[in-house]
Amino acid sequence: MKKIINIGLLAGLLILAASMVWGMLSNMIWPQLAKDYQNPQIFRPWSDPAMSIFFVHPFIVGVILAWIWSKTDQLFNNPIRWKRGVIFGFTYWVVTIPGMIISYSTFQVSLIMILSWTMNGLIQAVVAGYVFSKLLYPAKNV
Repeated sequence: MKKIINIGLLAGLLILAASMVWGMLSNMIWPQLAKDYQNPQIFRPWSDPAMSIFFVHPFIVGVILAWIWSKTDQLFNNPIRWKRGVIFGFTYWVVTIPGMIISYSTFQVSLIMILSWTMNGLIQAVVAGYVFSKLLYPAKNV
C-alpha cells in the first residue's frame, strides 16, 4: 500500500504540472478563458483559502487512481506496458465525460471552458496511467 501511495503522489505531482501547462496553453489558444476565470460570480479569487484545494486535488486523484490501477491493470490487455497505462487513462477519462456534460448543462460557463476541462482531464488521466504502467507493473507485486 505504501508503494501505491508514493507512486500516486508522484502521479499527482505530474498531474498538477501537466494541468498547469495545459492551463497556460489553453489560455493562449482561447484568450477568453483567462477572462472567464476572473469572473467572481462563477469562480473564487485565488486569495480565498478554499482555492488551496486546487493544489491538493491532483494528489488525491493520483493516489485514488494508483489504487484503482493496482486492482484493474490486468483488465487492460496490451503487451506494451505504456499502452496499457494510456488505455487505463483513456478509460478513466471516458467515465468523466458525463460529468462534463452535466457541468455544461448546469453551470453558466462557456462550451470552450468545458472542452478545455475535458481535454485537461484526458491529459491528466493519460499522464497518470503512463506513470502507473511504468512504476506499478505488475500490480500483483505491489
